[in-house]
Amino acid sequence: RIVSKDAFKKYFNYTKRDIVVTIKFNHLDNKISLSVSPETYPELLLEKYLEKMANRLNIRENVDNYVMKVYGQDEYLIGNYQLIEFQYIQEAISNDVIPVLLVVKKSDIGTTVEDDIDNINHSENKKPSFSTLTLRKKNKYKSAWSTKDMFKVTLNTITGINCDTKRNVEVGILVSIFHGGKSLCEAQKIDERTIEDTGQFDIHETLVFNIEVCNIPKNAKLCFVLYEVNRNSKSNKTKKLKESLNVKQDCYLNPLAWANTTIYDFKNLLKMDAMSLYMWNSTEDTMSLSDDIFHPLGTVVSNPDTKYATTLTIQFDNYSGEQTIIYPSVEALVNHAKSLKEKETYEDVNKPDCAKLILENDSLYEVHDQDRTKLWKSRYHFLKHQPDVLPKLLHCVDWERKDAVSEAVAILQEWPLLPTEKALELLDYAYANQEVRGFAVMCLRDVSDEYLQLYLLQLVQAIKHELFLDCDLVKFLLKRALQNRKIGHYLFWHLRSEMQVPSVSVRFGLILEAYCRGSWSHISDLSQQLECLEKLKSSSEIVKQNKDKEKAKAALKNNLEGDPVKNFRSPLDPSFRCKNIRVEKCRVMDSKMKPLWIVFENADEFAQDVYIIFKNGDDLRQDMLTLQMLRIMDKIWKKEGLDLRMNPYNCISLEYRIGMIEVVLNAETIANIQKEKGTFTVSSAFRKGSLLAWLKDHNNTEAQLRKAITEFTLSCAGYCVATYVLGVADRHSDNIMIKKTGQLFHIDFGHILGHFKEKFGFKRERVPFVLTHDFVHVINKGQKNNLEFKMFQEYCEKVSCCFSDGISSQV
Repeated sequence: RIVSKDAFKKYFNYTKRDIVVTIKFNHLDNKISLSVSPETYPELLLEKYLEKMANRLNIRENVDNYVMKVYGQDEYLIGNYQLIEFQYIQEAISNDVIPVLLVVKKSDIGTTVEDDIDNINHSENKKPSFSTLTLRKKNKYKSAWSTKDMFKVTLNTITGINCDTKRNVEVGILVSIFHGGKSLCEAQKIDERTIEDTGQFDIHETLVFNIEVCNIPKNAKLCFVLYEVNRNSKSNKTKKLKESLNVKQDCYLNPLAWANTTIYDFKNLLKMDAMSLYMWNSTEDTMSLSDDIFHPLGTVVSNPDTKYATTLTIQFDNYSGEQTIIYPSVEALVNHAKSLKEKETYEDVNKPDCAKLILENDSLYEVHDQDRTKLWKSRYHFLKHQPDVLPKLLHCVDWERKDAVSEAVAILQEWPLLPTEKALELLDYAYANQEVRGFAVMCLRDVSDEYLQLYLLQLVQAIKHELFLDCDLVKFLLKRALQNRKIGHYLFWHLRSEMQVPSVSVRFGLILEAYCRGSWSHISDLSQQLECLEKLKSSSEIVKQNKDKEKAKAALKNNLEGDPVKNFRSPLDPSFRCKNIRVEKCRVMDSKMKPLWIVFENADEFAQDVYIIFKNGDDLRQDMLTLQMLRIMDKIWKKEGLDLRMNPYNCISLEYRIGMIEVVLNAETIANIQKEKGTFTVSSAFRKGSLLAWLKDHNNTEAQLRKAITEFTLSCAGYCVATYVLGVADRHSDNIMIKKTGQLFHIDFGHILGHFKEKFGFKRERVPFVLTHDFVHVINKGQKNNLEFKMFQEYCEKVSCCFSDGISSQV
């Protein structure tokens, strides 16, 4: 893992001293410690080590036959990089521990490079442009831009309506056209009617939308909502909204089901046939009529449960007889934009006004129409002077006008590549245009593997916003996964963990199949991990059947010993090769879901065992997201020269409500420390002294204690800001831990982003973040002066300022 040494140098000046590295020869107990410069190259360090070995043991070896790896992990120090550029070395220096390396023969390392992977670039099927198609089949295709008819769709029948027909229920259907999350025209509806006992009725009604076919963008969605009329609730606001769409007065609309479909297919052809939509069930909450009643962010995939789903049959209108209507190619859009540019008159751009507009209009909020027009007219100024504002600028495009779409696509051809964070923002649901999303992927092509892995979770989620499987993002992820086994590992598990979600199961399954077909040598590793997962799952199920703690422990031991799993990589971190499960060290933890404390024996002899917590019954996807955001924050802060001693431990979701969590050794919860010190009572949060006393017990010298308090202060500042920004709730003494070295860190992120626990309708959260008297007592070193606490406040202010610049793109 390669990381920048410049950012590390900002908060840790490593050039002032040499570092000590311990090196061990594989299968030999002899260790040698060498003092070298952090800027030494691995090959020179290896030569120095082999020279020492030759002098000490009279063993002569050729340096070309060997390579160094991290002791206990399959991470190798290779390439033309300095020692300080390897993440393992930086972490060792930061944690004040001696890095340990192992020398192994190159011939003993199994290759991870595929010999028979076809280059994805050559296997891509290039789609012919509109101009090519018209040259070959002039009479068959017609440009969508030449179709001035209003868009129409006919609703034929609806069956399988899920409601109580004995109540004489009236239902209706609302239909609208969306691009991203924006409605392109006024919604249309059919008159409400009473459902028959069979739960179905014929409609045969054509809806005409106030938008011409030529102005409908290629990636628009047609959104349907089936609702029932409920007269039991009244609301002036609801009545007013309903009157605007000619819905019966004094009624609530309760959505029953919804479905989305594309207007153009994956070949850019306008749909003109009949089709059946299998609808998704809506939430049971009564909603007032607004755009929220639609699901524009929902999938365009039909409900796979066709037997029980509500079925709506529709017919797209035919605007051109036997001709097929096709959306213009990118080339045609660019040419059209050029013709518009020649006619367009530009006003003098006021640079201060432009800068003010950009600063005032945060991309998290809707931009006023007047400001949108000004910003869009200034697009060429931003192209030259502020290219990073592209995400905000694209919010100003009127996607319901073909001229505006042409201008947006044309300017993308000239726009310089964006930084990674800004490019990721363009993969949000709000940016539905295929060329915009393709530009975002282009910006990511040169990103390092380490950086890509940091954002991989978001990129997998962004696949859900793609209209079609054949897209630039999927091809990009598959290509990088085939080039780097570690990225492939996490891509496999991120996709597999959501296979139970009906809306993405087929899509994610096809991507998994494509990856496995392209990476045959990885399948054996993944199969062993799946075997380990099944063993742990069966053990967890057996444990849950035994309420008695001792019987549960015995059942766990018996199941793990039977048909043991051997020689596999940890699904949590594939750099750890595990020899087997240390059954004698495994146990059942005290928790409602009875998680398992599992210990794997490291494949490297005498290396530290691998500790994980296996959870069955908890959804860890939210924990994964929170911990990933903590890593991103930590990276931002370190880039600015601030090391807040954060500890975002590893966590991975493997299946539905099944996953693994890394065990942080030599750490205790606040609750356990208070119990140990005899202060765990109702008022323990208001007492002070227990944490400082515990740190003194584990840091005997004054220098060690001083360093531990510094670690506590820095990490406390980092987590105060991070938990406040992410809206992390449920922060009690069992969800905050401290390492013996002083590092504070949070665990269990089940409630984030404002989703707080409630009791009898009252929110339990009363403070934006946790900072107890005991924490302040440690920060002040047990004294009453406020100098140390002022430094703590300064840390909080500094990290807040660092993060505020990029907060919108991260959210």
